[in-house]
Amino acid sequence: MEVINRLLNYSNLNIVQNTDWFNFSLDSVLLANFVEINKKTKKIIDFCTGNAPIPLILNKKYENCNLDITGIELQPEIFSLAIKSLNINNKNDKIKLYNMDVKELPLKYETDTFDIITCNPPFFKVNSNESKLNDNNVKSIARHEIMLNLNDIFSVARKILKNNGKICIVHRTNRLIEVLQEMKKNNIEPKRIQFVYPKINSDSNIFLIEGTKNGNSGLKIMKPLYIHDKNGNYLDEIRKIFE
Repeated sequence: MEVINRLLNYSNLNIVQNTDWFNFSLDSVLLANFVEINKKTKKIIDFCTGNAPIPLILNKKYENCNLDITGIELQPEIFSLAIKSLNINNKNDKIKLYNMDVKELPLKYETDTFDIITCNPPFFKVNSNESKLNDNNVKSIARHEIMLNLNDIFSVARKILKNNGKICIVHRTNRLIEVLQEMKKNNIEPKRIQFVYPKINSDSNIFLIEGTKNGNSGLKIMKPLYIHDKNGNYLDEIRKIFE
């Protein structure tokens, strides 16, 4: 069923979702907040954009920066939600969306095109014991590396990022080593990493990482990010992100 929800606490920003497929997650919100924009940032592209929460948040957060933001979504059903989200927010002139495979982007864009790539990718391998393939094909493609894997993401990033351009992704902590290996293999140097914990005294379940194309070595471990207190309520730092 299609529904229209408020996007975070933005009074004038909404997002179209379908409860039969999936809703955008906290992961996307954290990733949008993790991205660092500077005066030189002009062109941003979001892989696996879903119903476009990251482009919408970045556009709103940096609305005075005149950013050129593009979202890429493979699945037509989810792409249609992203288009509707742009329409209800009158953002068609601010954000471009394409219904295409991320792996085809090097055919569309020249080398050294983008300043920043963001990506909230499928988290699970197809043969993962943690998450079985869903009968709903839309959910399965969104959750599992059926159509896109880590090597695909970073090899495309290597081609279309500008020299010293950045890619920021969110992923499951148990796949950290794979992410680092794929980054290094594609000449993307890990520069910042932040581990995210469901609550204090729990193990980290996801992490945020930024890598720079052809960057110098040197990794900054940021302070941990805790989501909930012992009663399951969002902590103040997370509430501030929502606001």
